[in-house]
Amino acid sequence: MAFDKMELKDIEVWDGNHAAAQALRQCQVDVVAAYPITPSTPIVEGYAKFQADNYIEGEYVMVESEHAAMSACIGAAAAGGRVATATSSQGFALMVETLYQSSGMRLPIVLNVVNRALAAPLNVNGDHSDMYLGRDSGWIQLDSYCPQDAYDLNFIAFKVCEDHDVRLPCMVHQDGFMTSHTAQGVHTLTDDEGYGFVGEYKPMNDMLDFDHPVTHGVQTEEDWHFEHKARQHNDLMTKVLPKIQTAFDDFEKLSGRKYNIVEKYDMDDADVAVVCMGTSVETAREVATEMRAKGIKAGVVGIRVIRPFPFFQVQEALKNVKAIATLDRSAPGGTVGMLFNEMAGAMYNLDTRPMISGKIYGLGGRDLTKAHLVDLYTELQANVDAGKITTPLQQFIGVRGPKLSFL
Repeated sequence: MAFDKMELKDIEVWDGNHAAAQALRQCQVDVVAAYPITPSTPIVEGYAKFQADNYIEGEYVMVESEHAAMSACIGAAAAGGRVATATSSQGFALMVETLYQSSGMRLPIVLNVVNRALAAPLNVNGDHSDMYLGRDSGWIQLDSYCPQDAYDLNFIAFKVCEDHDVRLPCMVHQDGFMTSHTAQGVHTLTDDEGYGFVGEYKPMNDMLDFDHPVTHGVQTEEDWHFEHKARQHNDLMTKVLPKIQTAFDDFEKLSGRKYNIVEKYDMDDADVAVVCMGTSVETAREVATEMRAKGIKAGVVGIRVIRPFPFFQVQEALKNVKAIATLDRSAPGGTVGMLFNEMAGAMYNLDTRPMISGKIYGLGGRDLTKAHLVDLYTELQANVDAGKITTPLQQFIGVRGPKLSFL
C-alpha cells in the first residue's frame, strides 16, 4: 500500500503535541495503540488523522485503557513492528506495570509522555510527577524543553532504542500545556530526511520470524532474574549514553541542531547554577543572563537525558561551581527531590563539592516566574558569600501561605 508524502515549510508553527505527531508520521510507525488522555491526546489523535488521510501505512489501535495501550504496543513490538504511543499522568500511572514488561523484554517502543500532575487532588496541568514515577522502570528517558525538542527527540529516540546493541524502550518527555499546547516555530525535516535518519525498521527476535522461533515474557525466578536485571542495568549505564551521543552528533549533521546529554549555559565561569528540566530551562537561561549584568556569575544546567542518569557529564558541568540549586517539579513524598538526590550523589566524591540546596516548584501547573529565579540566584550568591548554606536545604518556591521548608 502506497502512502502520500506531506510537503512541509522549512519552519512550521506547531505546538509540542503536533510536533511529536508529525515525527511519528515521518518515522512511519507501524502501530500506535492508545487510550487518549489530557494533555497528550493530540499526539495519538494526530497520528490517527495522518493514518486516515493516507500519510501513514501503519495502524492505529484504540484500546480500553492505558494499561491495554502499552500491552498492545508490547505485542506489536514483539511481533516485529515499529511501535509508539503517548500518555500522561493517571494514564501513565496505569501503564507502570507494563513499562517494566517492555523494558525487561527489550522491546524498542517510543512513549511520548506529556508531563502532568498526579491525583489527588485531580489536576490536568503540567508538572513532573509522572516523569518521576517512571524513572526507575528501565526505560531510556529524554527531556524536551520546547516543541522543537519534542519533534527532534522523537527521531533520536527511535534511532537509539532500535539499535540492536541497545533494544530498550524510550520515553520522550515534554511539559503539559507549557510545551504540548504552546505553538512555536519548529524547523522541520522533509519526509525523506526524517525517515532516512531513523532508517528502515530491522526486527530482532520477532515472534513472526517462524524460521527462528523465540519466547517472550519468560519466567526466571531466582535462577536467572538477577542476571537478567543486572545485564539490563549494565547496558543502560554503559551502552546507551554513547549511542545517544552518536545519535545527537548524526542529527546535528543532518539538521544543524545540536543536542547534548547535559545542556550547559553560561557555565564556563559560573559561581552559582540552577539545575532543572523542561520549560524551566529556557526561563532560567534568561534570568541567568540578567543576573550576570548585576555581577552574579550565574549559569544553568539542563538535564537532557534523565535515564540513564549522566553522572559523569553532570560532574564535569558543575565541578567548578560553588553553589547549586536543583529544581524539582514533583512533590517528593517524604524525601528530597529526585534532582537534589541525583546531584548530591554525582557531586559527593569530587574534591571540591559545591553547596547543594533543593527547591520544589510548579506543582499542578503553578508558574515559575522570573522573579522567583532572581530571588533564587540572589540566595545562592548569599550562600557563596557566607561560605555556607544559609537557608533550609529544601524549600517550596511559590507556594501560598507561610514559606514551607524542611531539613
